[in-house]
Amino acid sequence: MEGETSSAHNEKSNDKTESPTTGNTNALPPKRPKKKKSEVWDHFSMMGDCDPNNPRAACNYCGKDYGCRGKRDGTSNLWNHLYNQCATSPYKVVDKKQKTLCFLKKEEGQSTLKAVGFSEKIARNALAKMIIVDELPFRHVEKEGFKFFVEVLEPRFTIPCRTTVARDCMNLYYEEKKKLKKAFQKQRVCLTTDTWTSIQNLNYMCLTAHWIDNDWNLHKRILNFCIVPNHKGVTIGKHIEKCLQEWGIDRIFTITLDNASSNDIAIQYLKRKTKDWKTTILDNEFLHMRCCAHIVNLIVCEGLKDQNESVVKIRNAVRYVRSSPSRLQTFKNCVEREKIPSKSLVCLDLPTRWNSTYMMLEAAVKFQNAFERLQEEDSQFDSYFNDDDNDENEVGVEDDNGRGRGRGRKNIGPPNVLDWGKARIFVQFLKLFYKVTLRFSGSLYVTSNAFFHELVLVQSKLLTLSRSEDNMLKNMAASMRKKYDKYWENIKNINFLLYVAVVLDPRYKLRYIMFSFKQVYEKSKAEELTAMVEAKLKKLYEHYLQKDTSANIAKPSVSQTFEEMDVDDEEEDDSKSFAFQYKKHLEEAESLENKSEVDRFLTENCEGLGNAEFDILAWWKLNSHKYQILSQIARDVLAVPVSTVASESAFSTGGRVLDPFRSSLTPKMVEALICGQNWLRSSPIPINLREAMDDIEKYEEIESGNIFFFNYLLKLVHGYFNLVRFD
Repeated sequence: MEGETSSAHNEKSNDKTESPTTGNTNALPPKRPKKKKSEVWDHFSMMGDCDPNNPRAACNYCGKDYGCRGKRDGTSNLWNHLYNQCATSPYKVVDKKQKTLCFLKKEEGQSTLKAVGFSEKIARNALAKMIIVDELPFRHVEKEGFKFFVEVLEPRFTIPCRTTVARDCMNLYYEEKKKLKKAFQKQRVCLTTDTWTSIQNLNYMCLTAHWIDNDWNLHKRILNFCIVPNHKGVTIGKHIEKCLQEWGIDRIFTITLDNASSNDIAIQYLKRKTKDWKTTILDNEFLHMRCCAHIVNLIVCEGLKDQNESVVKIRNAVRYVRSSPSRLQTFKNCVEREKIPSKSLVCLDLPTRWNSTYMMLEAAVKFQNAFERLQEEDSQFDSYFNDDDNDENEVGVEDDNGRGRGRGRKNIGPPNVLDWGKARIFVQFLKLFYKVTLRFSGSLYVTSNAFFHELVLVQSKLLTLSRSEDNMLKNMAASMRKKYDKYWENIKNINFLLYVAVVLDPRYKLRYIMFSFKQVYEKSKAEELTAMVEAKLKKLYEHYLQKDTSANIAKPSVSQTFEEMDVDDEEEDDSKSFAFQYKKHLEEAESLENKSEVDRFLTENCEGLGNAEFDILAWWKLNSHKYQILSQIARDVLAVPVSTVASESAFSTGGRVLDPFRSSLTPKMVEALICGQNWLRSSPIPINLREAMDDIEKYEEIESGNIFFFNYLLKLVHGYFNLVRFD
């Protein structure tokens, strides 16, 4: 330490300029050259072959030299060279208004020429979008690799810190929310909601809106991803109400929830709070929509409950294979020796994942021979099932649902030939329900018109299996039938919009409803149910007609007003006048006898039956002018989601956003990231030009009326001059 101190003292003393009169000048160390403090000297070098009295410095990029005689010359000329003259200088100033032409690649073999310029604001906005869409941490901008990439790509861009990036992400969220609010001003929406517990042990509620715009495109947007203190029905109802008020949404059609009892209370709360809204549909008669995918999952679980032992054995065998890399490699070797062609291996099911049991069994039965070979060659395989499971790190015996329920019990297994045979029957049996669940779980296409078809298939399948000679299948069908009757046998438990959606499908209409009901019910009951569905549709039609009467009744234009005026025209004979009156009489009589849009729609032939590529939204878009009121009903009914998958998929995003390394994010920031990602990835909402087009039409009517009035005046003047001439 003492040596370091003395050394530092000597270096410090050497920096000082000593007087030549003090001490021996020959013993003094040479003067250290002064450090050039200006950053310009990072780009210039002193020339050694010049006059010492007139030093010059050369540019490191182009080699041009300038005088640098201290205060006389300064560094202004050097900076000017870097900014304005040197062609290869990184400091060269480019006109901000000047853009560069480049080719933007769209598709393979195609490109578009575009003028591109640099904007700090646009670059920061794009950075915020990248952070949100790609689910990156805010500290990503402070990593060395990202800084190097930006420096090479665009040196002019100043990389913000992570705090600034977080603020930009929040600002982007508010901007997108403001844009989205405008789309909900006169839009009726359908909602889905569900709850989730994060890694922070906090309860989150997701609320998603679904609607079909004026251009007949289906949209879904996450409205909020907020914290709820508990899962009580009143709490959920209050948070939904608060969210709707915040967004300014007062046109609600349906709310899709799972079958928890607390959700029934939430629906009752919302019905009470929204019953006085002028925009409600028939006193919220169709507000509650139960998640059909969740009901199918409950039906399947009920069928597997009695035959759960075979499923548990196969699950334990799969768990053994996937418990360690060495066991998995041994299993792969068995698969190769049995020459089983497969690109994937076995997988475990999850209690929170629908259809996971079917996927596990379907994959496991393909490797039955491999499991049997593994049992013969691996000595630990049998011991895994025979030994007591006293280790706290191991999973014990399964409960009635096949999940782990304790320690210190024997594992069930291994599966025998009988268990594999049952598993194959389960796979064939559950395949229908697997496809039904996939059909219900869609959120990017219309699902409300598919419910009835799948309902009839499930009911027919259960009726067929209930008459099976196989006792196992017969018992499974009986158990599933009880759960089916609980939710769907009583027609009061089903939202009638699910039937109305099928009627509004131009491929099926009401005749398909009658035909399907007759397949599962008696003729009298089938006719009764069909009449109820038709009555609900007509009730909806009358409500929409009453609400939209003022908007749909066309006001007489100026031209129509003049056409209805009685004009005495001497040139028109009496026969033409009588024919005109008779024609008008026929039109009035026909208008009185004219059928409603519902009657005309139901009496017309079905279209596109059996066409797998039929686009129901495109058909209604094409025929919306023909059925003005009925198309409004179709647009709202077809937007109804029959499952809560749209909200549940947001929980997967939430699990990635709130990982163990980002668990300190605030709930508001979590909501901004999840909602922002959904909005940015979704298809753009088209601009509503209806109001602008209405104004244009009114202007055109006025203009056409003025022209007609002008022609009418000319005709009167011409007749006046003829009378004067004859007089």
